[in-house]
Amino acid sequence: MTTNAVPDTQLGLTAEEIQLLRQGQAALAGGSSSSRAASRASSQGLLLLDSSSLAALGRYFDRLMASIEQNIQYLSEQAQMFTQVQYDRAGNIIDGAEAEITRYREILRQLDELEMDFDRIANVKDIVKGYRSRVEDLERSLDASGSSSRHKHSSSHKHGSRHHSSSHRHRH
Repeated sequence: MTTNAVPDTQLGLTAEEIQLLRQGQAALAGGSSSSRAASRASSQGLLLLDSSSLAALGRYFDRLMASIEQNIQYLSEQAQMFTQVQYDRAGNIIDGAEAEITRYREILRQLDELEMDFDRIANVKDIVKGYRSRVEDLERSLDASGSSSRHKHSSSHKHGSRHHSSSHRHRH
């Protein structure tokens, strides 16, 4: 039986692709006699041009490509899940940050409100303190003028000591 073969270097393949072709032919070495012949041809750098060897090689590459497609699909799903998890985490981080910013703004608003209350109360306190000081000054002034007029009054009348004690009682 005459077998046609072509050098694999003349197939227009890159060095990596030739290596893949040779690996495929070597993987088929355990099968039929045509597979073993294809494997021998591969070790010599040839591609056998018989339909049985080419069909077996085609099925081998179909299975290899299906396996690669499954891996691609699996890894794509994993990448998509990873991306979604990261997106969710980022969303949660953003939501958490927004909640913390809102909380911080509320704290600042409360601080501003308390500072304004403090300033208002300090102002009211100063006004009360001022009025208290005036009232105390007036009381001292009245006490001073009242005691001097009582002295004058008691020296001119005999009943002055009685009048002085009743005046003293009303002050308390």
